[in-house]
Amino acid sequence: MLRHFQNRTLNSGKEPKDIFTEYLKSGNHRITPERFEVLNFALNKKGHFAADELYADMKKNKSNISRATVYNTLELLVDCQLLVQRNFGDGKTTYESNFKRKAHDHLICTNCGEIIEFSAPEIEEIVKRVCDELGFIPSGYSFNIFGICKDEESCEIKKRKRNG
Repeated sequence: MLRHFQNRTLNSGKEPKDIFTEYLKSGNHRITPERFEVLNFALNKKGHFAADELYADMKKNKSNISRATVYNTLELLVDCQLLVQRNFGDGKTTYESNFKRKAHDHLICTNCGEIIEFSAPEIEEIVKRVCDELGFIPSGYSFNIFGICKDEESCEIKKRKRNG
């Protein structure tokens, strides 16, 4: 039932707040202003972010939100597919908006941590073909290529910036 709800609502042209409200009601979850505050901050983040990063940004903006509320709400936002949860092989969970975003894949530098998003229709075609051949209905997929930046000097600079 959850998958049916997700697919129906994300393709309905509704706004994120309406999708989230319907999802919360369908699961008998409490509808609170704090959850919508997390929704707004999460959807306004650019690129990939960690839960603690979102929490810190919210605190910088004078939010009274608790860390637990951020973590719990992020789980709900993933469940209703407004966010996607990612793990890029470093043991850290990150999130990114899934609302009105085109499917994309990732190049991840194992040296500096740079993540480059790209779209390749050929990959989507392979996913569709494999699922059709094996009688599988996909709800999503993740394709990550791990490697090292071609420009070693630039990569080292990015690595130093990330490590402080």
